[in-house]
Amino acid sequence: MSYFPQEMPRPEPDRDDREFWASCAQQQLRFQACAACGTARHPPRPICHQCHSTAVKWVEPGSRATVYTYCVVHHPNHPALAASVPYIVGVVEFPALPAVRLVTNITDSAPAQVRIGMPVSLWWDDIGDGQYVPRFRPDSP
Repeated sequence: MSYFPQEMPRPEPDRDDREFWASCAQQQLRFQACAACGTARHPPRPICHQCHSTAVKWVEPGSRATVYTYCVVHHPNHPALAASVPYIVGVVEFPALPAVRLVTNITDSAPAQVRIGMPVSLWWDDIGDGQYVPRFRPDSP
């Protein structure tokens, strides 16, 4: 069962993030990096902001991250979310790729328990039709 209702809109990949979503469909979290200088980036872009190369590679950050920031959503921004509030939207960062941050949901935790710097682990939310969305939950003690 999906974290959010089935009525939620699905990701619509474009030319820059198509590979990101294809990796997610395989339950692999991968981020774009410059094949010339190694600078990792997210969201995906056609050119490296560091060296302006168009050469691309995809790298895995591992399945652990820390909460960089978060907010608790009390007012749904889509009608399908009315029964899901409150929920947590977080930004996580990865020890292996410190320049990369991902907007995601922090799940399996009461909003009052979430903290900046809290370690979290990746889980894959099956949203149907072979699509998966990366979400994070607090690490087990």
